Amino acid sequence: MKFAHSIQFNAVPDWTSHYIAYSNLKKLIYQLEKSIHQSSAHNGDAESRPLIPSEDPELVFKRALDVELEKISSFYQLKEQELIDETNSLLRDVGAFEEEEEEDEDGEGQQEEDMPVTRRNSTPGRQLSRARRSSAVSQRSTEDGVEEDSDDDGDGDETTALTSRSMRKRRVSLLARRRTTGGPATDMTASTELTKSMRRPSTGYDDYEQAVAFSSGIMLKKRIISLYVQLCELKSYVQLNKTGFRKVLKKFDKILDRKYRQVYMSKYVEPAYPFQEDTMRGLEEHIRNMEKAYTDIVTNGDYETAKKDLRSHLREHVVWERNTVWRDLIGIERRAEAASLGQTLLGTGGKPSKTRLQGDDEPYPDTKVISTPVGRFTCPTWLFSSGMFFLLGSMVVFFALLFTPIMGKPEQQNCLAMLVFVSMLWATEAIPLFVTSLMIPFLCVLLNVVVSEDAPYQRLDSKKATAYIFAAMWTPVIMLLLGGFTLAAALSKCKIDKRIATFVLSKAGTTPRTVILATMLVAAFASMLVSNVAAPVLCISIIEPMLRNLPSDSNMCKALLMGIALASNIGGMLSPIASPQNVVAMGIMVPEPGWGQWFFIVIPVGIVSIALIWILLLVTFQPGKGTTIVPIREVKEDFTGVQWFVTIITITTIALWCASHQLEAVFGDMGVIAIIPIVLFFGVGILTKEDFNNFPWTIIILAAGGLSLGKAVKSSGLLDTVAVAISQKVEGMSLYGVLVVFSCLILLIATFISHTVAALIILPLVYDVGASMEEPHPNLLVMAGVLMCSAAMGLPTSGFPNMTAIMKEDATGQRYLQVKHFISRGVPSSLITLVVVVTLGYGAMRVSGM
Repeated sequence: MKFAHSIQFNAVPDWTSHYIAYSNLKKLIYQLEKSIHQSSAHNGDAESRPLIPSEDPELVFKRALDVELEKISSFYQLKEQELIDETNSLLRDVGAFEEEEEEDEDGEGQQEEDMPVTRRNSTPGRQLSRARRSSAVSQRSTEDGVEEDSDDDGDGDETTALTSRSMRKRRVSLLARRRTTGGPATDMTASTELTKSMRRPSTGYDDYEQAVAFSSGIMLKKRIISLYVQLCELKSYVQLNKTGFRKVLKKFDKILDRKYRQVYMSKYVEPAYPFQEDTMRGLEEHIRNMEKAYTDIVTNGDYETAKKDLRSHLREHVVWERNTVWRDLIGIERRAEAASLGQTLLGTGGKPSKTRLQGDDEPYPDTKVISTPVGRFTCPTWLFSSGMFFLLGSMVVFFALLFTPIMGKPEQQNCLAMLVFVSMLWATEAIPLFVTSLMIPFLCVLLNVVVSEDAPYQRLDSKKATAYIFAAMWTPVIMLLLGGFTLAAALSKCKIDKRIATFVLSKAGTTPRTVILATMLVAAFASMLVSNVAAPVLCISIIEPMLRNLPSDSNMCKALLMGIALASNIGGMLSPIASPQNVVAMGIMVPEPGWGQWFFIVIPVGIVSIALIWILLLVTFQPGKGTTIVPIREVKEDFTGVQWFVTIITITTIALWCASHQLEAVFGDMGVIAIIPIVLFFGVGILTKEDFNNFPWTIIILAAGGLSLGKAVKSSGLLDTVAVAISQKVEGMSLYGVLVVFSCLILLIATFISHTVAALIILPLVYDVGASMEEPHPNLLVMAGVLMCSAAMGLPTSGFPNMTAIMKEDATGQRYLQVKHFISRGVPSSLITLVVVVTLGYGAMRVSGM
């Protein structure tokens, strides 16, 4: 959690305005940074001069910090004095309460002896005393684990444990004085007896005295708990503000390249009254006094139980407090961001829901009135959304293909209907992609599309088909995908990826063309190691200082973001774990190519493609005109032991993957090697259960569904039938001609639908067509096809990197990029990569033996 959110989450709501203004200080830091670089640009006109006077940033920032420090110190001293006065008053009342009990105990014995026996045994007070004793016994049995009913109205926690030694003494002494007070029980179970005695006219005054005595212990307990909570909140107030000063000074040093944190903390913050050690010791002493008072009044001298009870009250108070205004707002925002009813059902259909503010009524789904001959009906609008029409259309096509004889065998007929149905759902995203994948094993079993692998090749029954299909969903390819996610999570969590990227970009200088090239190379490298989903997010966060100090309409901003998006797409082809479509291709190709062979093919293709796209961006954006760039500063902290451990394991795992063919007798498959980082990183605690839960499981389910679909299509014989038909159409064409045709087809399809979905649908067919050719090179065609899946980047929706880049906004909420930028630069970039793949890539594939 970021500290700006943490301070909101942990602040006492009533004291919110008295905490350090962390967000405002951050904004000031960014303004100072911008002011420094605008001044260095020597812009002479008045409009371009910085709003902050050109003076030492440390002096400007110190004045702002001094204001915050004075505000915090003043509030603390007032609050501390208020709580000390209340504490002293409470301790005096506790002392008086205990003295009164001791006096009552001293006079108890003599008054009991002077009282007549018959009167002592027959008074209503004696009867009430017996009731009280039975109540006390009942409570002791409850404390021993015997549960009993209670008639309390919610105040039981305030009276719990008040039958301490002192309260029992008070009950006996008051009885001796004929006040029939019978002391409070440990819970409210004795309230019935108390009520009965209070109904008796002869003891009305005595019952009033009893109520006073009973309430005094409860009120003391309430006051102790309230003061304990407030003192703990004051302690937290000091700690939170001290952390805020330390963090904001660290950010100041990092962004403005200063060393001011230690100076200000030691000279101003630590000597301030709230942050002095003596002040903290005094505050802790008051907290201990509350614990001791609670021990005397409530827990009968048990100090540890008193501490435990008070901490429990503190936790309950904090939980209740955090479940108020701003947390409710967060819940409202999350519900508003979630899909509406129709969007939940149909994935992407429908319009975005309007954000609901606190106090607004619960929104109802949008409705539409339909007039029919039989009357008017009100229906939710999602029934008429494009997603619903796509879903219904897909179902119509599915049933039409199911009952229209096209194929010669029923299993192939059913498989064709299923393939078209699933492909349409994936392409239109009428329902979420992973949900479509989960439908595949269900349809495979229900439609009986699986055929035995041995003669006489009969259709398998449902039980055997289930085992066959689910075995196809969990393969070494899925383990390879999990291993890639594990490496990415460890590198990201230990900030190794950011340190490498920052180091490279810090060497790029301030020349626009060099910065763009370095940024693109870093994005491609990060995509290769981490994934092309996380890489653009990482790189955009690193160049954030540049974007802040450039005008939002600057061509340099556009060139940087476009460069990151396009290079991340290219980086998605640079390693088998860089993107899901690569993992799908690895599962299709036989024999499976090793990492060394993969690198031999894609590294030259990637480098040349990035260089040509870089030139395209320079020519079209011309980012060097009037651009002043803020240099990226290298992280100066030393590598920790954990970072070294993660780095060594990552390098070792990649090296083993590269040598997987040579080590096949040892490991068997790359999926087995992927278990090594999973066991080590999760086993030693570098990654946790939460990290495992945060893996992109939807992608894993999507890949698993695609693998099972490929297995079903192959088993039914449909793939062979279609491949033979296509082979007859391309008969006479050379291998290179077929490569060009399929590459263009895949590039076109992957531009409009998900890269992974395109690979799932087309690559199995491409492999079979390649295997049935006179000169069979199925792996070559699949390799070219999967590279073209990553090269499809002509639209903002063509892949995760493009979507990340187009959603980036400036400080005013305006997007840096528009759709036209992707069409004018993304489409040419896709065509450039196509040319590189079918020329340089084709040559590298032939040389490598594909």
